[in-house]
Amino acid sequence: MEALHLIVGIAGQRVALAARHVESVVEIDAVTPVPLVAPHIAGLAALRSRVLTIVDTLAALDLGRMEMEDVMQAVIVTIDGHLYGLLVEEVEDVISLGDAPTPVCAVLGPGWARVASGMVEIDGDALLLIDPAALVAGPSALAA
Repeated sequence: MEALHLIVGIAGQRVALAARHVESVVEIDAVTPVPLVAPHIAGLAALRSRVLTIVDTLAALDLGRMEMEDVMQAVIVTIDGHLYGLLVEEVEDVISLGDAPTPVCAVLGPGWARVASGMVEIDGDALLLIDPAALVAGPSALAA
């Protein structure tokens, strides 16, 4: 059975997200900071008259913070009934894969290890398959 995957860039790496988690890909032009939120939450944004929480994926991986630009790309996902925008560096393509993901067979840093749910092969490259819920949970999920 073929499965669709969205290929995006996060922290300079090509990674895959299972398309079943993705609602849309949008450009975000304004993020409103919110006081006292977890450090990986960039703020809130409006999308089609709905409010969504914007996740800084670099901070979620504990790799620093993304530059907040005039226009940023975000992958919109729903986790536990709430909308989240995952900020990404680039959106590459949607790919159909016939093979099931394989277990991660590499030594990963703590942030990547926490969010990787497997690996997929695309055009001869092994890409991490990322769990969006783990990105939303952020690095504090390790302490919980």
